[in-house]
Amino acid sequence: MKSKSIKGKSAAAIQQELQNSIADGFTPTVAIVFMSVKQDRKAICQIMDAKNIAVFGATSCGEFINGYETEGEIAILLLELAKEHYSILFENMKDGDMDNAVSKLANNALKQFSNPSLIICGPGINQKGEHFEGEKLVKSLEKKLGADKLFFGGMAGDDWELKETFLFTNTKESNYGIIALALNGDKIAMNGMAVTGWKPMGISRTVTKSDDKILYEIDGKSAVDLYLKYLGKADKLTEKEFKIFEDLAIEYPFIVERDTNETVIKTPTRIDREANALIMDNPMPVGTKFWFSQPPEFDIVEEVIEKAAQLKTELSTEVDALLIFSCGGRKPILGPLVTDENEGLAKLWNTPMAGFFTYGEFGRVLNGRQNFHGGACCWVTLKEKV
Repeated sequence: MKSKSIKGKSAAAIQQELQNSIADGFTPTVAIVFMSVKQDRKAICQIMDAKNIAVFGATSCGEFINGYETEGEIAILLLELAKEHYSILFENMKDGDMDNAVSKLANNALKQFSNPSLIICGPGINQKGEHFEGEKLVKSLEKKLGADKLFFGGMAGDDWELKETFLFTNTKESNYGIIALALNGDKIAMNGMAVTGWKPMGISRTVTKSDDKILYEIDGKSAVDLYLKYLGKADKLTEKEFKIFEDLAIEYPFIVERDTNETVIKTPTRIDREANALIMDNPMPVGTKFWFSQPPEFDIVEEVIEKAAQLKTELSTEVDALLIFSCGGRKPILGPLVTDENEGLAKLWNTPMAGFFTYGEFGRVLNGRQNFHGGACCWVTLKEKV
């Protein structure tokens, strides 16, 4: 498999970049496209159509390739891959029936290949205008495919507008769908992991009163009061101070315990003043165990690179391409370090790379099971087997 990454500020720029990339005889068959909702998706698909290139596309909250990171533009990983080794699958969830859409997609993947591996993207926003519950998608897909099957990816973004995200192929598009690049796992090796880097602080806490994403009580105390105390704000927030809370919340998420001896990041998104409750980005059922998190430190990035280096040593092989699905929240928290993180992974694997900032990530922690993540850097390599 050969690969190249290209970028551009417009469809016209991408057309020129594509022409330059194929001048040496490179013949891509797949374009993995990450782009701003402000860009012309139809034009990009038409450009790829003209070269008989299949499109796997998602809108983003910022996009990047080797040596270049931006917002509002287009990043593409081009793959020269034998057509019998892949299939692009797309299902619309307009009727709200996620299980049915996931079932169709999984069945199609299993029909195509006896051992499929998937690059997958889901919607970032659901039909109610809320964060899509990626955990439900992962559980449903794992059930349909089998626990041993690999899939990595992320939830589409919309430049932090939090209004409408899109997934698209050459001929289809949806603001509430699911797309997968299904690969023949017997011919294409897929390896990767999800890493958050956040560390717990103090004792574990327990949710004692909640309703789906509405968190009322922690350890029998007001969730709002306890969280504000944790943030160093003992009194109620005024309207003017609430903006400070919004900025802090994304930097101080909850580290939630899973029943798999793993954790997941969940974040308060706002305070419901009438209910005196925290509104979370994902459900926090009664009985959930979690920790408040320590302030983010520089070693978050070091942990990502070190774990990737550990896996590379174990695999003892070069790779053909790299994809990175990085939580949109990592950029404001880590600042320039998030660029170091993405570039560090690209340099470590020494291969063409493309990625985007997401509203949630799909993948496995090192030696872990398939899961949905928030606040993570999730990366995956592709290698054609000899």
